[in-house]
Amino acid sequence: MRQPRLSPLAAACAFGLVAASPCLAQAAEPVDLRILAINDFHGYLRPPPGGIRITDPNDATRKIMEPAGGAERMATVVKQLRESHKNNIFVAAGDLIGASPFLSAMFHDEPTIESLSLMGLAISSVGNHEFDEGKDELLRMQNGGCHPVDKCQGPHSFTGAKFRYLAASTIDKATGKPVFPPYEIKQFDGIPVAFIGLTLKNTPNLVSPAGVASLDFRDEAETVNALVPELKAKGVEAIVVLIHEGGFPTGDYNECPGISGPIVDIVKKFDRAVDVVVSGHTHQAYVCEIDGRLVTSGDKYGTLVTAIDLQLDPNSHDVISARAANTIVRIAGTAKDPEQSALLESYDRLAAPIASRAAGSVTETLSRTPSETGESPLGDIVADAQLLATSAEPNGGAVIAFTNPGGVRTDIVKREDGAVTYADIFASQPFRNQLVTMTLTGKQLKDALEQQWADPKRPRALQVSKGFSYAWDASKGDGARIIAARMSLDGKPIDLAASYRVTVNNYLAEGGDGFTVFKQGTAQQFGIYDVDALYAYFKANSPVGPTAGKRIERIN
Repeated sequence: MRQPRLSPLAAACAFGLVAASPCLAQAAEPVDLRILAINDFHGYLRPPPGGIRITDPNDATRKIMEPAGGAERMATVVKQLRESHKNNIFVAAGDLIGASPFLSAMFHDEPTIESLSLMGLAISSVGNHEFDEGKDELLRMQNGGCHPVDKCQGPHSFTGAKFRYLAASTIDKATGKPVFPPYEIKQFDGIPVAFIGLTLKNTPNLVSPAGVASLDFRDEAETVNALVPELKAKGVEAIVVLIHEGGFPTGDYNECPGISGPIVDIVKKFDRAVDVVVSGHTHQAYVCEIDGRLVTSGDKYGTLVTAIDLQLDPNSHDVISARAANTIVRIAGTAKDPEQSALLESYDRLAAPIASRAAGSVTETLSRTPSETGESPLGDIVADAQLLATSAEPNGGAVIAFTNPGGVRTDIVKREDGAVTYADIFASQPFRNQLVTMTLTGKQLKDALEQQWADPKRPRALQVSKGFSYAWDASKGDGARIIAARMSLDGKPIDLAASYRVTVNNYLAEGGDGFTVFKQGTAQQFGIYDVDALYAYFKANSPVGPTAGKRIERIN
């Protein structure tokens, strides 16, 4: 965002060198543009449990949960925020699909694509979760058609997204070109505005490696900066970046105190031609100014819609001013959009018989939130379920099971009657990863556990099955945190030279989340899907409650 440049006529007007009538014609009013933005929707067509965490309006010292979200009410809020704004556009910063609740995931996220298309979404960058089922499936999301394995399951033909995915930094290795267009230029009262879409460079470490093996994820800032001359040659001065990467502030949903994280350094590297940045990925809510640029993020699961108001200079075509505010998609007082309700009901009719199947019950809520050791109550249960599914010799003969924390997506919340349905199980394990049992040595087990800190900014604590335990020393460095003598199975020390049958999901087996040691596993045997293992565990062991924990111990 820069001060508007004066044309020769404007300069002459400023110094009184020409007659009044041309000067009056020159003094055109700025063009107003409203950009509505979301990020990290993750297929939450229904409101997420709990809603959004905000500062209590009546007590700034405490936080409260505000019920919010869901496609039906988000569509209403989008319509309201569009009103009285002639120039407007609805955009997104990725992870619209993937890690989705049952209603969307059962149909491979087709309902979410249709829902957002119905809302008038125009453009979205590609997030890492858009690649959960690989490049070809994401292309199907854009272009339509039936799923290659499950075929056509929905209530009508899937014709693909009416909005355009952008992926400037995601390059197809075979062609050397972006897998989706790098940018789109929209005209508002004759002023061109460019929207550049890109995902985070770290995507290959966050999704199944096999699904993105044909793609190269390039540096975010370098990609944007290389496009600036091309855009300027097309007469573009106003540039908005939609990036699936974000930061971590400490304030409320319209504040930005002490923001940290990758987005800060990325924005500082952007060419000064970039005016506005819509971010995501970190599931945070903020309205910031970073290096003189407006930077926003709208929480997650459709709980917020960001309204960004720009003023565009009709002469220079640049951004004169930019401001933004996040609006909560409140459950209370917000009407449901009837078109969205009809769409959801059409899918509900097909999904309900499966979703409502009884799985069992819980004695209390099973939380996915880890303790300071890295262990979580639901993580323990998921690992136990995977061990149960593969411990018999015909099923793999496993004695240990690990699961990645990112694969455990949401708590299993206790209802009044304690009942748990298949939909609840699916929501906590939505990726349908296949279980893989392999042989690893005790030394490889230790090496795999050391890789929990492969990304020091974001350690990933593997969840472990009953019978296995270990201790780690927080004061040690890479490769030395796991105390070998404290690794044990059923009370016996792990022999670093011995072999053990270990179950992980296929995401980990392919080296996902940086756990490359699992790629060394031998005698691999494929089993059932993780969600089916958890469902069977609940059927066999209900009521299910938190275990005693203490499988992982932290020293120092």
